[in-house]
Amino acid sequence: MLDAPPPAAADAAAPVKLWPPTAWTVHRARHALVDVLDEWELDELGDVAQLVLSELLTNAVRHGRVPGRDIGTRFLRLAEGGLRIEVHDPREAGPAPRTAGAWDEDGRGLALVEALTAGRWGTATREGPGKLVWADLLPEGARLP
Repeated sequence: MLDAPPPAAADAAAPVKLWPPTAWTVHRARHALVDVLDEWELDELGDVAQLVLSELLTNAVRHGRVPGRDIGTRFLRLAEGGLRIEVHDPREAGPAPRTAGAWDEDGRGLALVEALTAGRWGTATREGPGKLVWADLLPEGARLP
């Protein structure tokens, strides 16, 4: 995990989509992501991107919720041809990766994000209260500069 602003994306001016902080939001946001991947012809990232989004957004719903405030998502196209997933929530505290015990039913999500993004994810401040958590995914064979 990187505790720094993410590298610049090709379309960083894209708006943030706001969602209520409910479990149903994860399902709806995954469908929105599939539509974006289809439009950008990045279908090969589909399963991995949906899993990364699900983990980050579930964390935001569970740990970043503030009564009366929404959670946001934004999908950005990277200059290298990949995808950036951003999840915005109103809490200042960043994610806290931990080691899950053998019988724990949760606590593995950020380890999955770390593995699936090859460490290309992190947190950053954002305009207004809260934080954003971002993750970059690249198609097979693409490289970051």
